Amino acid sequence: MESTQKTMKTGTLIRRFLPYYRRYWKTVLFDLCCAALTSVAELVLPMIVRAITGLATSEQGISAIRTDFVLKMGGLYLILRVIDAAANYYMQYIGHVMGSKLETDMRTDLFHHLQQLSFSYFSHTKVGQIMSRITSDLFEVTEFCHHCPEEFLIAGIKIIVSFILLIRMNVLLTLLMFGVLPFMVFFAWRYNHKFRQAFKLRNRQVGEINAQVEDSLLGVRVVKSFANEDMEEEKFGEGNRKFLGYKATSYRYMAEFGTSNRVFDALMYILVVVVGALMIRNDQLEVADYAAYLLYVSVLLNAIRRIVEFIEQFQRGMTGIERFYEIMDAPEEITDAPDAKPLTDVRGEVVFDGVGFHYQDSDSDVLHRLSMTVKPGQSVALVGPSGAGKTTLCNLIPRFYDVTEGRILIDGQDVRSLQQKSLRRAIGMVQQDVYLFSGSVLDNILYGKPGATREEAVEAAKLAGAHDFIAALPDGYDTYVGERGVRLSGGQKQRISIARVFLKNPPILILDEATSALDNESERLVQQSLESLAKGRTVFTIAHRLTTIRNADVIWVLTEQGIEETGSHEELMRRGGLYAGLYRMYTEQPEPAQTF
Repeated sequence: MESTQKTMKTGTLIRRFLPYYRRYWKTVLFDLCCAALTSVAELVLPMIVRAITGLATSEQGISAIRTDFVLKMGGLYLILRVIDAAANYYMQYIGHVMGSKLETDMRTDLFHHLQQLSFSYFSHTKVGQIMSRITSDLFEVTEFCHHCPEEFLIAGIKIIVSFILLIRMNVLLTLLMFGVLPFMVFFAWRYNHKFRQAFKLRNRQVGEINAQVEDSLLGVRVVKSFANEDMEEEKFGEGNRKFLGYKATSYRYMAEFGTSNRVFDALMYILVVVVGALMIRNDQLEVADYAAYLLYVSVLLNAIRRIVEFIEQFQRGMTGIERFYEIMDAPEEITDAPDAKPLTDVRGEVVFDGVGFHYQDSDSDVLHRLSMTVKPGQSVALVGPSGAGKTTLCNLIPRFYDVTEGRILIDGQDVRSLQQKSLRRAIGMVQQDVYLFSGSVLDNILYGKPGATREEAVEAAKLAGAHDFIAALPDGYDTYVGERGVRLSGGQKQRISIARVFLKNPPILILDEATSALDNESERLVQQSLESLAKGRTVFTIAHRLTTIRNADVIWVLTEQGIEETGSHEELMRRGGLYAGLYRMYTEQPEPAQTF
């Protein structure tokens, strides 16, 4: 996916980034004023030296340099240095804080946008890449957004003021000296694209390393069970070597660029020293002006040198901004309609009206013109071969994906006309792969209803049949569950997830193979919890073990051709069709030959 991204133009990125300064425009303005003040002392010093040198080389000689004049010049320079120190403190402290605030704003916007993106985005993007962009890439932006205005303003002031002062002293020498600048600009422009590409590849590889580390650490139990630590280290080493290669390339470009600028520095000094000396010999340049020229060359080259050093930081910042906008430009595929209404007083009737669906990267339909009605409080079980679209059908109800044809109605309202939050609050999901957040048992139950009390969470756990085992944990409800709940068994995690849904208390419930990964004893306990949870709700159950859905009001047998059969367990068994054959095959074997 990332390889298809085109490099954005620098001007476009800057125009899009500038609005982030709006909230801090007063700070930015004062920061730039301080940046300008830090330039004054450097620009005034050559003029002070010129004045003193001029007096020393006058007819009166050294006697022309009066004590009061020297003290005045020294006092002036001291005041300028005090101002410079104060301005520099403001830039270093407040300026950096402003940069951090900008970074925080961008990270907030990025995380908000990620929360709005649909499942399809995350199915094509590695989490490690996203983590790289939301952390390390935005670190680069902090320094960029603080230093960029300062460095260019300081350099601009020094170049323009130096040119104005020097052109008044000697036109020819000034033009020769500044004639080197266009060549320096040309080389900077030439290397600009190389820098951007090098930093982009480097940052992308950081994301790949993050993704590989995350994948390996989250799957550490599988790694160790297969004794594949050496393979994981080799995979990591390969990614690490690629990163080193990209970083070496970026440093090579920096070395080439820096070396070329040092050549131009030397050329500028040589021009001033040689041509200036010849002009002094021919009475075309005063000695005092010559001294000022040498100092201004130093000022000018110092400004250019800072810009050259800043080029690397600039390109890192631009790369970070570009990678930020690559995510921000990802479309929010599932959005609320402008006139979307909240879903209230839910009865639980669900109607599939000519529903069809296919994924964006596929032309083949997963579902095709499916029409069924589920009455309020009815229990529906979906069975059929893997890939028939059972989970996809259930994911269409809360609008994790949008139908590509037809419509889904809840209590007579098209789900696309409803506000997503209210729609999803009305639907509870218990899945096979339970996700528990890092934190306590209580935190994970309360996730079902933020703001609920501890007493409500305990009651939900009791309803889910989870209270007894939770109370037996070392710290009860305050027990830390570990990353993804690794300190709990599969059955315990599942019952906590059921307690979470009990607390949410939704009128519509989706059970996606909720017991398929459990042992028999855990399955029995969880099944009891699920039956308790399902009472009085509209329930969709995706079944792996067919014996668990015998009590469903209606069973849909879903295949690639659509819904092949519908009816209760007894009705379908009497017909002796596809379901009856699957059920007999399942009950005749200790373990089913295939997943349904």
